Amino acid sequence: MTVRSEGKELVITRVFQAPLELVFQAWSEAEHLKRWWGPKGFEIHVAELDFRPGGFFHYRMQASDGTQMWGKFVYREIVALEKIVWDNSFSDESGNIVRAPFSDLIPLEIRNSVVFSANQGATTITLRSAPINASAEEISFFEGMFDSMLEGFGGTFDQLEQYLQHKDGAF
Repeated sequence: MTVRSEGKELVITRVFQAPLELVFQAWSEAEHLKRWWGPKGFEIHVAELDFRPGGFFHYRMQASDGTQMWGKFVYREIVALEKIVWDNSFSDESGNIVRAPFSDLIPLEIRNSVVFSANQGATTITLRSAPINASAEEISFFEGMFDSMLEGFGGTFDQLEQYLQHKDGAF
């Protein structure tokens, strides 16, 4: 996995030893997302997934101690097998955007894009992440979270890798 920052944007590139179609499917269907998305140690419950531009993914994350947080993607652009762009935020149970439960300085919305590319049976993804509609203070806080986000996305992508290997090439 490679990581870099480009201005105020976090960029992570990772190669998965799985075919492009399988990796894209893991990002685009509720049955698969709930098995790997989110922080390590959290169970994901999919409240709703409407995978189309303008649609959303609304989910609950629950830790083993019972702690719960809600999240939401609003899909902005989807190009099958090539790219997914979404705005990510914390939400309440009804899907309304709320502040992160652990910091008032985390931007309310973060624009993410993931680009997929195939290479001899493997799939490379490049994730770009940057705050939108954020104050200067929130942007600065976001930039200070790069190490933490790297760890979080690293764990999430480890879960995706394990899930793809477990599926042995087909869902």
